[in-house]
Amino acid sequence: MIANYRLLNASFLTSLLMVLSFASTFAQRWKPEIKVDIPLDSIRLSDPAILADESTSTYYMTGTGGLLWKSKDLAKWSGPYVVTKTDPESWMGPRPMIWAAELHQYQGKYYYFATFTNRNVVIATVKGNEINRRASHVLVSDQPDGPYVPMEDETYLPANLPTLDGTFWVDTDGKPYMVYCGEWLINWNGTMEKIELKPDLSGTTGKSVILFFAKDSPWSKEEDQYGRIVPNKVTDGPWLFLTQTGKLGMIWTSWVFSDYVQGVAYSESGTLDGPWVQEKDPITPPNFGHGMLFRSFEGKLLMSVHSHKSINGRTIRIPHLFEVDDTGDKLVVQGQYHPQ
Repeated sequence: MIANYRLLNASFLTSLLMVLSFASTFAQRWKPEIKVDIPLDSIRLSDPAILADESTSTYYMTGTGGLLWKSKDLAKWSGPYVVTKTDPESWMGPRPMIWAAELHQYQGKYYYFATFTNRNVVIATVKGNEINRRASHVLVSDQPDGPYVPMEDETYLPANLPTLDGTFWVDTDGKPYMVYCGEWLINWNGTMEKIELKPDLSGTTGKSVILFFAKDSPWSKEEDQYGRIVPNKVTDGPWLFLTQTGKLGMIWTSWVFSDYVQGVAYSESGTLDGPWVQEKDPITPPNFGHGMLFRSFEGKLLMSVHSHKSINGRTIRIPHLFEVDDTGDKLVVQGQYHPQ
């Protein structure tokens, strides 16, 4: 989820949380009007994640807000649909905000990885900012369009630390893992971490391991309190991939001053344990970020991202697709893809 280093004053953070809460409240309680034949660039959505489901020959797109869109061709979409059923008695509360949802098919079921926030619970106050109870969590369904419901473990990650943008990976040891961000609001240097999941993804096991820090990035930038140019503090939106040569990589997002941008890191060991080597430059143009990768039914490798622009004082986020080449050791973003 977007966490710009400039958003530090309390009033701005409060306003942002109110807007996101409104969207998530709708996702939990409101039954939206279902629209059809909507062009992709007419949808307003942060952190778009697309599942290409072979069994239904349908693309399913979700993201921040927790709603679902469906398409047969990536060009025209129907939705939004409500697909989550969280437990109002859980730590999430009755109306959690939902950020950066994504869908994964695994061992005959569908899993909904997302960040849930309970605005009624404050876990810490750091530099004047109240930090709500927020964590990555997993829901499950037998169908790609839900409903997605809780599983065995009520808590996947520590209650005293804000975490976000959890994604899924099966490592070379054959075990499933959640890779997620430790939010920068606590220590002002966000982390990328992994934790092992139970075989059925119904909870976590063991302790988390830090893979790298936000400030390991050579491409992200911000100005610190002394006016120095330093790496940015934010980690956002991890997504794991293998190139066709077998190279393990991770796309993730941060900021170059006021531009939301995506970079990439590669594991020297070929496992989640790394070490992770950051590429020198971002791989997306300015203000395109929080991406993920999927193959179309025609076999084309695509990256979904959202654009991030301020227009007349409003931040507008729109899903976009980019063509990607993974035939070499490194991912190459080739340009925008416009489905017909």
